[in-house]
Amino acid sequence: MAVRIRLKKLGRRHRPFFRVCAMDARKPRDGRVIEELGYYDPMCRETDARAVLKKECIDYWLSVGAQPSGSVSTLIKKYGTEGTHLDQQAAAFGRLKIKPQAPPPEAVPAPEVEAPAAEATEAPAEDAPAAEEAPAEDTPAAEEAPAEEAPAAEASEEKTEKSSE
Repeated sequence: MAVRIRLKKLGRRHRPFFRVCAMDARKPRDGRVIEELGYYDPMCRETDARAVLKKECIDYWLSVGAQPSGSVSTLIKKYGTEGTHLDQQAAAFGRLKIKPQAPPPEAVPAPEVEAPAAEATEAPAEDAPAAEEAPAEDTPAAEEAPAEEAPAAEASEEKTEKSSE
C-alpha cells in the first residue's frame, strides 16, 4: 500500500481548515485516514502558528516510506522535527496565548428570603430522627438473615444425602 501524507479538508465555505493525515494514496482527499498527524489552519492571524504537527509520528511515517504532498512537504520543512521556523512558531504561540480577554462574569448572589430559610432549618430536624431509626431497623434484619439461610442450608444438605443414597 502506497501511503501519502497529505491535507484533508474540513471546515466550511470561506473558512477552510485542514488536517495533516497519513492516507492510502488510492483514497479520496477527504476519505478514510490511517493516522492524523497534525492540523493546518490558514485563517489563523499568526502565520507561524498556523500549522501544528506531531513530529514523532511524521518522522515515523517518513521512515517507513510515506510520500508527503507538495504543501505538506513545505509544512514539514518549516515546522517538522528539524524545521526552519520552530523558533518563530514558539513565539507565535506565545503571542496567541497572552491575548487579553474580558474577565469572566461574576455571579450576583440572590437576596435571601427569611420565610423559606425558617422552613429549611426545620427540614433537617425532621430528617435526623428518621436517620436514627434507620440503623435500628437494619440490625433486626441482619439477625434474621442467618436464620433464613440456615433452613436453606439444611435443605441443600438433605438433597445431597438423598442423591447420594
